[in-house]
Amino acid sequence: MSHVVDDSRAKRNVAFLVAAQAILGSQMPMLFVIGGLAGSMLTPNPCLATLPISMIVFGSMTTAPWISPLMQRRGRRFGFVVGTFGGALGAAIAAVGLYTGSFLLLLIGSYFSGIYMSAQGFYRFAAADSASDSFRPKAISFVMAGGLGGAIIGPQLNNLLEGFSVIPFLGSYLAIIALNIFGSVLFLGLDLPALGAPKAGEAIQGRTRKQLFTSPPIVVAVICAMVAYALMNLVMTSTPLAVVGCGFSMKNANDIVSAHVLAMFIPSFFTGHLIGYFGVKKVIAAGLICLGAAGITGLSGVELGNFYVALILLGIGWNFGFIGGTSLLAANHAPHERGRVQGLNDALVFGCVTIASLASGGLMNCSGGSVVEGWTAVNLAMVPFLTLAGAALVWLSLRGNRVPA
Repeated sequence: MSHVVDDSRAKRNVAFLVAAQAILGSQMPMLFVIGGLAGSMLTPNPCLATLPISMIVFGSMTTAPWISPLMQRRGRRFGFVVGTFGGALGAAIAAVGLYTGSFLLLLIGSYFSGIYMSAQGFYRFAAADSASDSFRPKAISFVMAGGLGGAIIGPQLNNLLEGFSVIPFLGSYLAIIALNIFGSVLFLGLDLPALGAPKAGEAIQGRTRKQLFTSPPIVVAVICAMVAYALMNLVMTSTPLAVVGCGFSMKNANDIVSAHVLAMFIPSFFTGHLIGYFGVKKVIAAGLICLGAAGITGLSGVELGNFYVALILLGIGWNFGFIGGTSLLAANHAPHERGRVQGLNDALVFGCVTIASLASGGLMNCSGGSVVEGWTAVNLAMVPFLTLAGAALVWLSLRGNRVPA
């Protein structure tokens, strides 16, 4: 008689994590739209306009190495609440920075917002913790699909609050404080397993970091996730500046980012099924192709339609590349290695995203004499990294390793 796997516990956890992704996660598209514009307003150096966004990602990068082991010791719920505290504190400091005209306070607040961004990144791993092998890719992809709610709520909140105060963007930061405070109660509904104990027969400590990160599937998973996330951030960070710089409105910029974030998360409803049917490597490859197509579209013109199509393709490419990389990583380490693997993975991913967001402002504002030249430079910068990820994926495929879906 075949064994029937009961994923009811996992499905309950997924439901709460989807809600958290939608409600709490709406602050991220809000911050990524207003961060560069607020930076442009406060900094005297246009090359530093996107530095607030870079500080968010830098905060996420430096948080991942300690928040993952913290979750290993104290549980996912505790780590997620720490994340919401960081998000509320960061928005409060940034709001004070706007009120006083302090670029430094805006940067400090952005760094603390990165604590929330890092914690949110572990929602996908939490979805996998209580899921069976067959349900795991679907659980990851469903939680990522929760970002669809955030994609709708966040930019629309920005639009709604645009005239809230004579100080631009202040209303958005105050709304983010409220989102973090009230959204944190969602984590009371989680029923997640303890993370620390290895199974019988497994080594107590598991593999070392060197052993883990010389495993070919793990190496390729990290490279593809880094490239997908970094290139998405590189282009998205510059998009509001490019859209407004080309003569379109702030509302156009919000709508384009909203379409982009929708494209990031709508595919999540079927990405897990695609991974189960076609295999994880083919889905990652499709993501890299979409990212390349986004760059080509961005290079072909600066009409409003070009921005929409490029950012939609960018979102789909991120979805396939990042969820594919996460699924590949989750299938190739033991439960008691989670803290070590996931923390270092996210530190590496968001380290590259930090560099990308820093480079984005420099390329956009300081690599040519016009907005069009800056936007061209941003899109051309995608080429070497797509080449790296594509080569890594081909290398893994040629090895003939049997990689679990």
